[in-house]
Parts: sequence; structure tokens; C-alpha cells
Amino acid sequence: MTAQADLRVLVVDDEPTVAAAHSTYVERTPGFALAATVGTVREAVRVLGGRHVDLVLLDLHLPDGNGLDIVRALRSAAHPVDVLTITAAREVELVRGAVSLGIVGYLLKPFSYADLRERLDAYRSYRAGLAALDCAQQGRLDAMLWDLHRPPASHPPPVKGLSTDLLDQVVGALRSPQPPGGMSASAVAAVLGVSRVTARRYLQHLCDCGLAARTQRVGGSGRPEILFHWR
Repeated sequence: MTAQADLRVLVVDDEPTVAAAHSTYVERTPGFALAATVGTVREAVRVLGGRHVDLVLLDLHLPDGNGLDIVRALRSAAHPVDVLTITAAREVELVRGAVSLGIVGYLLKPFSYADLRERLDAYRSYRAGLAALDCAQQGRLDAMLWDLHRPPASHPPPVKGLSTDLLDQVVGALRSPQPPGGMSASAVAAVLGVSRVTARRYLQHLCDCGLAARTQRVGGSGRPEILFHWR
């Protein structure tokens, strides 16, 4: 890879709206080019077998398997591509499995473009540092790995006026066992101890990100009630 070459990225996510957003993020980031966008384990393996890819942005929950199956296949084939998981999966066993397979990062949905760009820029610096080395030196390696994995200096909220901590709580409420059809904004508000208006703002943001969906049902008063559920 020359210093001027763009790093080629494969986006793997089965939700079309989310995949399109991540692909747009990649194309907006200097030094990166989109190799392809796919939505299944099978498609990802096919693309990786036939195209040059430097980095995979990988969702873990896919229709035909777990995203980590892709990483295992890459490692078994000694394929040098790197993987950054981008997922809503918060299960500790999945995090441990991903780390054991040598991922370069684990980014939880939902997130902002700034969150992803921070990690892409760190990855690009890491790759540039490796390319500039004639042989490994401990000090240089320590600095490069620190830059790759160091905590971001700041975590801007995904949308101005929204709290990242509260957004995580809303995600947790939606991903917990729910009544048939999902939860109303009032129900989420009651669980989290916030106002209905506040809960509705966060729920709508998750819908806008493609992570939640909304449906209508007739309420007890005969008026339509909006319900939200995790995709």
C-alpha cells in the first residue's frame, strides 16, 4: 500500500438503511474507499474471496449466521484483512469472542459519524505507521497500538440535545422482553423514569437510524397508539 492509496472497506449489515448510512460514512472519510456493501455471511465471504479489502465494518447479527463466522473464516485462511465490529450486540460473550479473533475495534450502535470517523482515522494512522516501519521497534509499536485503541477524547451525543447514556437505556428497554407489538413511549418513559416526550424523542431517533421500527394499534380509548420495537 502506498501512502496515497485509499484503504478499501467492506460494509456488512443486513439492514439496508443502516448499511447505506455506514457506506456513506466511509465514502465521506478521506483515505477510505467503499469496496462493497453486503448483508449476509455468504455474500461477505464471496466478496472477500474475490476483491482486495483492507477493513471490514462488521455487524454481528446476520440472517444466515453470526458475523464472527466471517472473522473465523478469514483467520483460518490466513487472510490479512482487519475487522471493526459495528453492532448493537452487547453480550459479553460476543465481545470476548470478537476480541479473541483480533478485531481492531468494537463500536456499539447507534453512533454518530464523528464516532466512526475517529476510529477510521486511528486505523489509517496505524496502517500508515506499519507501512513506514522497516522492522518492529517496541516504542513505535506501543505508540501505534495506543493510537489504534486509545479511548476517544470525547464522545459527542449522536444528536444535539440527546444524552448517550439515556440513549443506551432506551436501547436496553427496547431489547428487553416486550409485550406483543412493542412498547409505547409512555411505557418506556415509565421504565426509565423520564417524561413521555423525552422517551418519544429518543425512540424516534432510533427509528431514524434504522435500529427500531414503529407500528400502530388501536388503544383502549379507540385512538391509535404508536408502538416501538427493536429491529
